[in-house]
Parts: sequence; structure tokens; C-alpha cells
Amino acid sequence: MAYRLLHRYYSHVNMLPKLELIAAACENMGIGINGDLPWRLKTEMAFFTHMTTDTMDKNKKNVVLMGRRTWECIPKKYKPLENRINIVLTSQSLDYGDKAITCKSIPHAIEVITEMQNKIERVWVIGGSNIYKAAMESPYFGRLYLTRIKKEFECDTFFPPIPNDFVLIKDPTVPQDIQEEKGIKFVYEVYEKK
Repeated sequence: MAYRLLHRYYSHVNMLPKLELIAAACENMGIGINGDLPWRLKTEMAFFTHMTTDTMDKNKKNVVLMGRRTWECIPKKYKPLENRINIVLTSQSLDYGDKAITCKSIPHAIEVITEMQNKIERVWVIGGSNIYKAAMESPYFGRLYLTRIKKEFECDTFFPPIPNDFVLIKDPTVPQDIQEEKGIKFVYEVYEKK
């Protein structure tokens, strides 16, 4: 009896979605300025779109989980981010209709995502700064996909400090070598918790 209960508990725990964070930061760890990206790198944007959209199971979609300010910074013509389930974290009582689901917190979002689990493959956290921080501290943290842009840009929004127990790993789906576009070098890094 105890074994069955334990098995049911662990089966349920393993079903909980892992949060995968995706971000691009320049040398001063800046991620944005005036509600926009400080750089225009088509290759990097294509990487973001590919990672957050593509699924192995064509019957499933990925979630893009973001804060309200990040949602508001997405240009109208790209809202919602297509072929993805958009979830916006906000303490305000907002209704985005069929464009996005609103949740009050990461645990609330995890509840909603768990209920839709048969439709969802991956959960991508796409910002902003406070949401990244909360996700990295969350028991649901899975991985951090960070594009390091090898140049300094003026920014007013920054990626939070990466915890000391995060280690670099290799992900075969991510290019390993240094990328370059418009004379700007960048590299993709993947972190997991030790």
C-alpha cells in the first residue's frame, strides 16, 4: 500500500513541467532597453523562435511564460507569439482573451500547465528579469539557455546573477561554436543545476 502511494507521488512529481529559461545578454548582462532589445541579430532571434516553437510531438505546443511588461513589449503584430501557448504572469486582473492565459505566480502557472499537460511539450520562460530570477529559484527550474553577446550595449534591464550551483552543459541541439552577425560575436550556453 505504502509503495503504491509512493509510486503515485513520484509519478506525479515527474509529471510536473520543468522551466527552461531562454535569454540573450550582453557583456554587462543587459537584456533590454526602453522595452526593446538593444541589438538586432536575426540568427539569435531565429534560434529563440526555433527553440520555443519546435516540438517533437506535432500534436503538442510549447508554453512561453513571461511577465506582463515582457508581454507589453512584444510588438502588436507578433502578439501572441504564434504556435505557442502564451502565459502572462501578472498580479493585475487582466484578460487577454484568447491571446494569452494570465496567472498570478509561477506556482499558479505550473498548476495551469499541469492541467493542460497532454497538450504541452516544453515550458519556456522568456522574461523579464524578475521572472527569470523567480524561475531560477523555483523547484521547477530545469535549464537556462543563455546567449552571451560578446559586446556591451546600453541597457536598463539586466539578467539576474546566475547561481553558483549552475553548471555549463552541452546540449546537442545548440550550436557549440562562436556565432557572428553584423560584426557581433555571440555564443550559446546551456546551464543546469548541479
